Amino acid sequence: MNIVNTLTIRHLKQNKRRTLVTIFGVVISVSMMTAVITLIFSFADLMIRQTIADTGEWHIQYQDITKEQLAAIQGDDATKTVAITKDLGYALLEGGQNSNKPYLFIKEYDVQGFTQFQIEISKGRLPHSNKEVVISESVAANAKVKYEIGDRLTLRAGERFEQGGDHPLDQTEPLRRQDGILTETLQHNIIRDYTVVGFIKRPVSETDWAPGYTIISYVDDHIIGGDDRVDASVVMQQVNPFLFAHAEKLAEKNQIDTVQYNNDLLHYYGLSSSGASSSMMFSLSAIIMGAIVIGSVGLIYNAFAISVSERSRHLGMLASVGATKRQQRNSVFFEGIVIGLISIPFGILCGLAGIDITFSFMNRMIEGALWTNEKLRLIVTPLLLLITCLVSMLTIFVSVYLPAVKASRVSPMDAIRQTTDVKLTAKAVRTSKIIRKLFGIEAEIGLKNLKRNKRRHHVILFSLVISIVLFLTVSFFTTGLTQSLALSQEGVNYDIEVSFSNGKRIDDRLMQSLVSLDGVTEYNVIQELVGNAWVDAASIADELQEKVKQDKSMLQDGKYPYDIKLHALNDSSLQAYARAVGADYGQLTDLDHPAAIVMDTIHYKDMDTGRYIQTKSIYANIGQHIELTSIYKKSGEETKANKVIIAALTDKAPMGISPIGVGGLNMIVSERVMNRLADDEELANASMYLHLKSTEPVKTQQEIQEMNEINLNVYNVYQSRISEEQKILLMNVFSYGFIVLISAISVANIFNTISTGLALRKREFAMLKSVGATPKGFAKMLNYESVFYGVKSLLYGLPVSFAVMVLIYKAFANKFSYGFTLPWMSILSVIVGVFVIVSSAVVYSGAKVKKENIIDALKQENI
Repeated sequence: MNIVNTLTIRHLKQNKRRTLVTIFGVVISVSMMTAVITLIFSFADLMIRQTIADTGEWHIQYQDITKEQLAAIQGDDATKTVAITKDLGYALLEGGQNSNKPYLFIKEYDVQGFTQFQIEISKGRLPHSNKEVVISESVAANAKVKYEIGDRLTLRAGERFEQGGDHPLDQTEPLRRQDGILTETLQHNIIRDYTVVGFIKRPVSETDWAPGYTIISYVDDHIIGGDDRVDASVVMQQVNPFLFAHAEKLAEKNQIDTVQYNNDLLHYYGLSSSGASSSMMFSLSAIIMGAIVIGSVGLIYNAFAISVSERSRHLGMLASVGATKRQQRNSVFFEGIVIGLISIPFGILCGLAGIDITFSFMNRMIEGALWTNEKLRLIVTPLLLLITCLVSMLTIFVSVYLPAVKASRVSPMDAIRQTTDVKLTAKAVRTSKIIRKLFGIEAEIGLKNLKRNKRRHHVILFSLVISIVLFLTVSFFTTGLTQSLALSQEGVNYDIEVSFSNGKRIDDRLMQSLVSLDGVTEYNVIQELVGNAWVDAASIADELQEKVKQDKSMLQDGKYPYDIKLHALNDSSLQAYARAVGADYGQLTDLDHPAAIVMDTIHYKDMDTGRYIQTKSIYANIGQHIELTSIYKKSGEETKANKVIIAALTDKAPMGISPIGVGGLNMIVSERVMNRLADDEELANASMYLHLKSTEPVKTQQEIQEMNEINLNVYNVYQSRISEEQKILLMNVFSYGFIVLISAISVANIFNTISTGLALRKREFAMLKSVGATPKGFAKMLNYESVFYGVKSLLYGLPVSFAVMVLIYKAFANKFSYGFTLPWMSILSVIVGVFVIVSSAVVYSGAKVKKENIIDALKQENI
């Protein structure tokens, strides 16, 4: 080791506090990068495992392929595993007690399929041939048909076709009935003999409204005949952006018509077949990683630059005894290497430990709130550690380079005297007379102190600005993630929907029986009528205004025809809903002046672009009228126009009301107002729905079906609701965890930077005390300095944050379209937080400075 490096290490040891503060700053930065990258990797891992549990493990599915095409897929170099599956069709379930599920749905898997689609055996074993079958437990529990292992079945299987339909219906489409009579048939029947060899848990793919109970048999490439068609679900050797092009090329080469991608799974690998999704993910990743890297550079730069004045004196001494500029620069670089060798490993360990502790708390929340067995687990890969180390080393180099170059350019005399750090010219420290008049001499001295050492002042200011930008950027990003996820969901907010298929109303006797069932915790009754209204062109949705510009004939007398869905709630439900949206319940029940709550915000998926769009369905004001021009009647007549007052505008939907498309409007009224607006014929044609929430939805569904009410439809959507709530809650956990992490790091950074900056000013403060500064005046001076820091950091930080928010919003707009809104609560939190944190750091450091002896502080050379 050369003499300069030896002296550098000695200097670091002599200035232990400054060295520890620098190490602490770098550790914070490395911990932040480690924690953020680990959090993203670990969250993606959780969602991948959860998606595999829900939909199976596959990346590409080639559908309706021949044996030769299957062989080509299996022989492809990019293919890791292939699961063969086949939907054989439906067979009538003899003796079934559930009229909404009269079928057995027969699927066939090979050995790999049983693994990839996670078929869970509850009793017996999986089938080994196409003569064996396993049966879902729900056949016995729900349909009341008992089978035993060893039973022999003869099933006539076929495809479901609706009367007059030309394409088969699948498991996602509910049973087709009218007036209690099936309007669908099974066609292309084949007869199969099976032996029952086991029972399975109900597959996740079998929804509650699916018309068939799943039973599974066996298929493999040896059984497939020349004309047989199967599906091949492929797991790729490598999941990369070239996956889609490779699949399309393979399909084209082998004349495969249909290729499907497991987009739910691929999204969490950061891939999408949609150009809009890919563009969004790339843009967001670049923006967020850019913010994190800049924040890290800022943190590490502050850790080195805040004590440049002390370091410059040491370098000046080296120069005075013959050290060259290169040796001076290398001395600073060597200091960065020493700090990095200590800080990077420790920072990585701290980041991983912090995330691991965070996950332990998150997992408790997930276990208690989610319908899932999956947990967040710490994902540490060599790639993650390599990325963290490389970025950390790069940021340390960048952070050290500027001080190193500047130190080498300062003359030995100036460095020893430190005349480059402190500016004493009258112009440099000039302050406005208004400051002294408004706040006193303490404020003027505090402001002059900031001006005399601009470098230290800029370092602290930069630290504050970086923290503000990081917090607001992450807050806006996570809010956008949550809002985007909510847009992509269907908005199911109930467990069970009950209605009559023949339009019959649910009478009071049946209603009371249904809502009194054990497990029912909440219910809502909705009567629905379809109507029309003519809306002024200035008030229609933006999308419609674009269409009207191209075709003026869509308007009639300057008005556009809207489809209206009028929903009537019972009194108790309406009262609760009115309170939730801020409407006057009394106004909603006034028959002389009919009023309605209007849902003026809608969301939908544009099928042409694949974008999820949130927009205003109508531009209107509370108190404005909507004129209902007609309500559908069998006679074809139109009712007289009815003016309905808008009592409230909202984006919140009552339980059971689904979003409506562009050009439509959901209006919620009281039952009395609906009776006032519609005549007897119209009310007789109104649809009636009962929506329930239950602690045991499957049991409640079974109890309703056991009532044996003719034409009563029961749809259990609990699984869909839980899945949506699960994803949104997981996203909220991720978002708030991310925000808390960034907040903690930002607070530590600000506190560290300010307290260190004040510690370096002990001699300055001792000088002020020596010329008569009182403790009260000294405290006022520090308080005014903290105010100046807070105000100035906000003046710089908020505009920069807004610019980054706009970039993030534009990135989201590639896939999701919704209005740009500033996160006012986050901004308010930042404004309050900056002053609280800065004041706390100043008070804490000031208290320590007050305890210093004036003589010792004036003599002190090291901190």
